[in-house]
Amino acid sequence: MLTAVQTGNPAGVSPYRFKPGPYSSHTLLLASLPARGEGRRVLDIGCAAGYLGAALANRGYRVTGIENPAHVPADFPPGAALVCADLDQGLPPQLGAFDFILCADVLEHLRRPEALLRELRRALAPGGRLIASLPNSGHLYFRWNVLLGRFPQHDRGLFDRTHLHFYTWQGWRDLFAGAGFAIESLRCSAVPVGEALPAWKDRWPMRAAERLSYWSARCWKTACAYQFIVVARPVEAA
Repeated sequence: MLTAVQTGNPAGVSPYRFKPGPYSSHTLLLASLPARGEGRRVLDIGCAAGYLGAALANRGYRVTGIENPAHVPADFPPGAALVCADLDQGLPPQLGAFDFILCADVLEHLRRPEALLRELRRALAPGGRLIASLPNSGHLYFRWNVLLGRFPQHDRGLFDRTHLHFYTWQGWRDLFAGAGFAIESLRCSAVPVGEALPAWKDRWPMRAAERLSYWSARCWKTACAYQFIVVARPVEAA
């Protein structure tokens, strides 16, 4: 078991949790890494309760998670190291180099996401990759609400009240390019209908709705993708 390193006092729990559905951003993120870790290092940015880190540790990766002290649970999972830090202040020092860096539902919460991406670029080992899930503010649901003059404040999702930035696909591409990354691959997640209607979560209408959402996103990513899951590599000129 790796030791948790803390620089603050845990005081709360992140509202985000693991989404196990076959078309969810978490499933697609985990599928973007090799099935066997073989000791490779992963940095999980904004790791919340450590659910992604625990899954990767079980696959043989050496995982370090970073989370704001206000959102760290008391029972962070074994098998992953924890560093508490405010990412708006940049990366903690002396983390070392990583083969993979995960940014799952985190960049849109930061004041200066491009500044952090530039730091993450320098934290990648040679040949390393950054893997991120990015909400799509061009989704039809988002557009429809804005068209009607509404801008809801939700605890999670596209209208999460803690989002500081709202990007469409082109906006995300520009952000990554400006930070010195080239996007190598793209997958699109489905709307997590079962998360919104938990009583129906495992019933066939919900599974069918999520499957339809997934295939719609594959056909029209800019309007139907709920989130973009990207694999990016650093480029020489940044």
